[in-house]
Amino acid sequence: MKILVTVKPGSSQEKVVENVVNDNTREVTIWTHARAHDGEANKKVIEILSDYYKVPKTSITLVRGATSKTKTFEF
Repeated sequence: MKILVTVKPGSSQEKVVENVVNDNTREVTIWTHARAHDGEANKKVIEILSDYYKVPKTSITLVRGATSKTKTFEF
């Protein structure tokens, strides 16, 4: 499954809002407490996706957007 993620780092809350595009692609906005510094937000987003979709963190791969607020993940 491909997930297009918009990250809102440094937020006062952590939440996920999902919009299903089709069976294999989803658009998700994630608000996280983690700052966009030294990959902290990326690590936290992987944790949040793991909890949200009930999949192991090791099965989630950051495909595109390591330094961008718009990222693509696959699992």
